[in-house]
Amino acid sequence: MTAPKHTDDDLLEANLEESPSPGARILAIDIGGTGLKAAILNLDGEMMTERLRVETPHPITRDALIQKLLELIEPLGKSFDYVSVGFPGVVRKGKIVTAPNLGTEEFRGFDLEYVLEKQLGKPVRVLNDADMQGLAAIKGEGVEMVVTLGTGFGTAMFLDGELGPHLEIAHHPFRKGEDYDKQIGDKALKKIGKKKWNRRVKEAINNLRVLTNFDRLYIGGGNAGKVNFKLDPDIEIISNDCGVKGGAWLWRSEHERRMRNDEGN
Repeated sequence: MTAPKHTDDDLLEANLEESPSPGARILAIDIGGTGLKAAILNLDGEMMTERLRVETPHPITRDALIQKLLELIEPLGKSFDYVSVGFPGVVRKGKIVTAPNLGTEEFRGFDLEYVLEKQLGKPVRVLNDADMQGLAAIKGEGVEMVVTLGTGFGTAMFLDGELGPHLEIAHHPFRKGEDYDKQIGDKALKKIGKKKWNRRVKEAINNLRVLTNFDRLYIGGGNAGKVNFKLDPDIEIISNDCGVKGGAWLWRSEHERRMRNDEGN
């Protein structure tokens, strides 16, 4: 008898219904305007592999991004249960809304979550990269804010450990008719130098304090290490690895639910 043929969606559904291992492994991917990073984590956010990194090609298309990501993660193998992806822009239900540093016109409406699920055969969640970084940094108490200083200027907000709606503060007016992205992004740093750039970062933090009344602020991203002024006690610099490590927190509740369901069957 000839075996029935399966469509890609049939195979994907079968893979997504596989029982997760008790010690779940998460493939975490951080998409940045400058670099693409990936590692496999456990549920505590500890890296079980080295963190791999490649340059983000420019200009970039949807297909080129997927191909580059597949090349990046190939050395990590396929022994993972879930996939978390941080993307530099607004993301709604796995679809890209904006991509300021990659090309919004190219990526708007792109269902990155669905495409990666088809390619990898595992459940995928995609969210803003600053949001994902924040999940690894916050303490879960009060109003906590994350700022990423990299190719652009990213932000994330949390209340008692819960992620709030993503706000594109980066594209609000900041000074001299320009937004935070243009005034504090990597291009501005290279143009004006560290001294002036640090003054702008300090001014931005003061603005954000007035705007949000945060209880704690975390500064991450590739340029966070260039901040050289004295920080207030409620502000700290976080490791750039948080951009990957935050991926573990996306799947904790889901993994626990699936394990309970498996035990009950």
